[in-house]
Amino acid sequence: MTNDKHRPPRDSGPIITHKKDGVTTLTMNRPARLNGWTMEMMDALKQGFSDAAQDDGTSVLVLTGTDPYYCAGVNLAATLRLAHPRKLHAMIVEHNRALFDAFLNFPKPILVAVNGPAIGASVTSATLCDGIIASEKATFSTPFGALGIPPEGCSSVHFERLMGQAAADRMLGEEGWKPTAEEAREAGLIQWSVPHEALAEQAQRIARDWIHSGAQRSFRGGSERDELKAVNARESEDLADAFLSTPFLRAQFRFLRSRKKWAPAAMFMAMLIMRPLWSRLL
Repeated sequence: MTNDKHRPPRDSGPIITHKKDGVTTLTMNRPARLNGWTMEMMDALKQGFSDAAQDDGTSVLVLTGTDPYYCAGVNLAATLRLAHPRKLHAMIVEHNRALFDAFLNFPKPILVAVNGPAIGASVTSATLCDGIIASEKATFSTPFGALGIPPEGCSSVHFERLMGQAAADRMLGEEGWKPTAEEAREAGLIQWSVPHEALAEQAQRIARDWIHSGAQRSFRGGSERDELKAVNARESEDLADAFLSTPFLRAQFRFLRSRKKWAPAAMFMAMLIMRPLWSRLL
């Protein structure tokens, strides 16, 4: 997360758990994959959340990543599988909704410590937490407009509440504004930006202050849990529709082919070729 003294071992599991003074820190630990949210990572995150929620010794949860990235977002090629279109659509809805509900349902304060670039769902999920502190090396990217997909993680309503409409449109639209930590703080997306080497210490300090003040789980921007869960459910349906659209399948094929990821590229090409047939089954 910061220097070698704080960095978890790279040969450990997808999530490293550390407990100190009532603060449980979960560190995403797949740096070779930029801590992207594969099924393995998402399952480990959900388990870590569940354990912390039930642990009487945990008063505040901190979520961070192993350098150099915080998280590259959901790894679609590692999560989608060929299936009957109705089943695939339902799977996308279910997994997307469950991912963000894990953040929304968590009963204790959550502080996100963004140690590097954050992309997509890792950004939107962070805004569903009580606070975000970021290293000077962090950037925040939600390239939904460029990908031709609708916003997720409640960002269709929550971003405007945090930053105002102009900044929200810049991030979610075709411009795809990618603010630095300081720009994100000035816009209202995050609350604190600090030198990279100070991130771990400052995150622990904020978490301890929350414990001492008796802070309870809350949502920024005046949002409420039940409303955000309803937004998440709607966005998950819209996202599944977009993921199975011709433009998105074609874009994913071209992107993966450009990265020479032949097997996942072939999967998206197969979906694209067969779409005129299976789209009738949706």
